[in-house]
Amino acid sequence: MTAARFIARWDLDKTYLRTDFDTVVDLLRTAIERPDQKRTVPGAAALLRELGRAGVETHILSGSPEQLRSRIIEKLRLDGVKYASLTLKPNLQNLLRLRLRALRGQLGYKLPALLLGRCELSAQHTGDGALVNEVLLGDDAEADAFVYCLYADVCRGVVSEGLLEEILHRGRAYEDSIRDAIRLSKYIAKGEVVERVLIHLERQSAPSDFKLYGPRVVPFYNYLQAAFVLFEDGRVPAEAVLAIATDLVVVHNFERTALSRSYLDLVRRGHASGARTHELRRALAELLATRRSPAASELVAMLETIESAPVQRALPAPREQAVDYLQLVMTHNPRHKRRRS
Repeated sequence: MTAARFIARWDLDKTYLRTDFDTVVDLLRTAIERPDQKRTVPGAAALLRELGRAGVETHILSGSPEQLRSRIIEKLRLDGVKYASLTLKPNLQNLLRLRLRALRGQLGYKLPALLLGRCELSAQHTGDGALVNEVLLGDDAEADAFVYCLYADVCRGVVSEGLLEEILHRGRAYEDSIRDAIRLSKYIAKGEVVERVLIHLERQSAPSDFKLYGPRVVPFYNYLQAAFVLFEDGRVPAEAVLAIATDLVVVHNFERTALSRSYLDLVRRGHASGARTHELRRALAELLATRRSPAASELVAMLETIESAPVQRALPAPREQAVDYLQLVMTHNPRHKRRRS
């Protein structure tokens, strides 16, 4: 596994925390919850911990209001999650400035924040001159897939300033947010920055809904699937996959068939190849030889199913494809689509 600098950018709500901001009551309930009462999406904290162990640098960018910072920090501490930065939404400032669209809008908030985060890296290149790569994790409840892919294409240099301005105008971003995004985009070292976009299907959207964004986007139902993808990409070791599978079994009562189905579903959709299964076998053998695992039988059954399944041994490299952002910006947010229907 590469030792080069690698960054994971995480959303919080519905990606890591099980939160609802759909109504005022939801907002109030979330605001008064103690950190120990906040629920995490099964496996999310385990994956964040394993990314840290693998040397991945985690940056959190959330639409949660800034007023929840202390509670979120305490929740991350309780879960043993380490992170490099935590960016929250300045909703009180937006409210005082009567920026009502910004209270729920994501495009005008997250895109400039992502670009700023990239610009604020100590270096956008590794020691050997390669670009520092990123994986972006979000969910299907808001606009994450759209915003993340737009960010990736701005970094690639295939979205001109004029096109970016028009996209943001159509997305009803405020003028200062548009100016910030265009200004920051000029300081990005252009190239293939975003390696993967992983979208948690919190609302059980059909994976086919995301095909228009290309193979870089991988929708996933649970965090074992996200771990499998990152493992096959060489970003986490086999031991991390076993740790997350164990967490799902022991803490969240996953059945052994759910573990193997998670992998087979990725294979069926063309997101996993099975080319590194032998590393999982070696890691499992070492685990069982050195200590007792509370999920030993489930891990053995999972691996036996994976190894017996007919899989494709080599997946083609993800190809970038053109995305019509001007068309998608009108319907990119599921919440807004529900409101209009």
